[in-house]
Amino acid sequence: MKVASIKVKRDIYARLRDAMVESQIIARGIRHKALIEAMRLIPRHLFVEEALWAQAYSDFPLPIGHKQTISQPYMVAFMTESLGLTGKEKVLEIGGGSGYHTAVLSMLSDRVYSVERIPQIASRARRVLDSLSSSNVVMRIGDGTMGWPEEAPFDAVIVAASSPDVPPAYLDQLSPGGRLIMPVGGNGAQALVRVTKKDNGARKEVLGACRFVRLIGRHGWKDGEEGEGGAG
Repeated sequence: MKVASIKVKRDIYARLRDAMVESQIIARGIRHKALIEAMRLIPRHLFVEEALWAQAYSDFPLPIGHKQTISQPYMVAFMTESLGLTGKEKVLEIGGGSGYHTAVLSMLSDRVYSVERIPQIASRARRVLDSLSSSNVVMRIGDGTMGWPEEAPFDAVIVAASSPDVPPAYLDQLSPGGRLIMPVGGNGAQALVRVTKKDNGARKEVLGACRFVRLIGRHGWKDGEEGEGGAG
C-alpha cells in the first residue's frame, strides 16, 4: 500500500517526528508500514497552537480549545491500524477536531468525510489541511451522532469521542464488511471497541481501555450529563 500524497516539507521538527514514531509508535507494536510513514511525514505541530509546538510530538494529548484535545499519537496510530485500511476505503470520521487524525486517514484511504460540531475548530482544521493539500477530505459542521447519511455507505467509521453506546446511524451507514472503531462508556470507564458489520448482524470486539472527550448530540451525551473525560 502506497501512502497518498500530502504536501510536506522537511522542517526543524522532523527529528522530533522520527523520535515520536520510533519510541511511541513502532516500539508499542504498530506495524502498518503506510501508517508509520504517514505519521513520520505529517507535521503534527501545525495542528496545535504555536505555543504548544515544542510539545506536539510528546506522548500525551494536547488542548485545542473549547475543552477539546488532539489525541495522544499512539492512540491515533492504534485506532487507525485497527481499521485495517488498504487505501481504497471511503472513511467517515466523527469528531475531526484539530484535523491531525483526518490528515493521517487521508493518506491511507481513498476519501475521508469528517464531521466536527464546533465551527471554530473545524475552520482551523480545514485551513491546516488545505495548507497540506489534503484534497481527498470533505468536512461538515454538525451533529456527529447522526453520521453523514447523504454520503453513506462507508467502508470504515472512526469516532474520536465516547458515547454511552454505538449510535445506530453508524451501523446503518456502514457497508457490509465495514469496520467501526470508537470509545464507548462514560466518565468511570471507557472501552475502545471495534464493530465489524456482517450479513447476519455485527461482531463487536473490545480492544482495550481508553479515555476520550464525550460525544455530544442526539444519540450521544447531552450537555451536563456524565461522560466528561480527557482524550485518548
